[in-house]
Amino acid sequence: MMAEDTPSGSGSIRLYGPPDDGPLAIRGGVGGISFQLEELAGGAERVEDLAARLSELEVEVRRIWEDLVPFQNLPRWSGTMALSAVGESERSLQAVRTELQHISSQVRACKREYEMAETVAAAARSIGIPNLEAEWERHADFWRTGFLNRSALENMTAGAVSATPLLKALVEGALPSMRSRLVEVKREESISIDLDPSPAGLLERVQLIDQRGAGFIEVIEIDHGGQKVYVVVIPGTQLDGGVASGNPFGLSGIAEGVGSNSKNVRTAVMEALTAAGAQRGATVVGVGYSQGGIHAMNLAASEEFLADYDLKYVLTAGSPVAGITPNPDVSTLHLEHRTDWVPGTDGAPNPDARNQVTATMTDNLYVQTGENVGIGPGHQLSGYQDAARLVSASNDPSLAGSTAALGAVLGAGGAATATRFSLARIKAPTPNLHAADTRRQERGYGGR
Repeated sequence: MMAEDTPSGSGSIRLYGPPDDGPLAIRGGVGGISFQLEELAGGAERVEDLAARLSELEVEVRRIWEDLVPFQNLPRWSGTMALSAVGESERSLQAVRTELQHISSQVRACKREYEMAETVAAAARSIGIPNLEAEWERHADFWRTGFLNRSALENMTAGAVSATPLLKALVEGALPSMRSRLVEVKREESISIDLDPSPAGLLERVQLIDQRGAGFIEVIEIDHGGQKVYVVVIPGTQLDGGVASGNPFGLSGIAEGVGSNSKNVRTAVMEALTAAGAQRGATVVGVGYSQGGIHAMNLAASEEFLADYDLKYVLTAGSPVAGITPNPDVSTLHLEHRTDWVPGTDGAPNPDARNQVTATMTDNLYVQTGENVGIGPGHQLSGYQDAARLVSASNDPSLAGSTAALGAVLGAGGAATATRFSLARIKAPTPNLHAADTRRQERGYGGR
């Protein structure tokens, strides 16, 4: 069921708020409020055009009526009746035109009031005005899991996107090992696989590439309709090796994705695609979990990447991507869980846009004493695979439209080739202290 959201002054016009489909709350897509408003605005323009045409007809009918006035004293059947009929036509046209203009004004009032409500809600979030229902949910989730939930982190980090450059400078200044560095790409192996092109099947590839080892990505080549399509699979954050690790998907990868728009990872992905056989203009799908979703979405916002490849679709799971705006031609599906704090670290909910659909799991999770759930029960990849299966089974128009878009790109799946690449950050050059000391001596400073 969709919740109705009717702004005051909108008359009989009805908007429907974010729908729920079982344990899924859906935002964006063709069922999203933004798309409804776009459709209403487009309808309002068409109604206004029709009203303008009727206004022109009114003028013409009035001219005809005035031409008939001299004949009003003729016999009733020829003069007066004709004059009355034309006059009635003018009044009917005026009534229809007035009603159309009224409808158009209602639509525009509805759009304005919704946009104002969104602005007020965003302002309330940014200054920390509490929502009692949301506050209760945050406390309940913390009691059940021992972790803050997504909305709690959104409140704590509101405005984080605008502060990213400063945060990046502070982090890199305090921890030089976190600075962005070039990434070396090495082809490891190619294997034949049977690709399941559903969202759950694509997330399974994330699990498999993560098990392959730290720093690996996968490029899958599949034939669809006689055309080669490529799927880029990027893992989540891998903490093996600590902060100074050469793994581009370590903690430094988060700084790279958020602070540098995945510049070096993007270059590495393009090299991997070329090595896997992808020609310029080839169709690509991006898949990423957690940090990997940040990198995948940055591909969708990169003019450089989109100039070389036709990125059609991006699937993310548990990723903070609200601050990344994909190209309008790229469809995106984002899986989140209410209790997963990671997607909330960007300080805002994902946009409600036609090409962006967010499906949030809303079921209650519990953590038993001593149970190991990593950084939280809501961030488990297995849970997101369950969410992906629910998405595929949903009849919600936004989810159905999104999965249909994915199916149009990958087809029914089947036989495919998966090529694995290992990625490593190139070590920063270390200063040659001996050479520096020699230069000082040559200049006459040594020993003084």
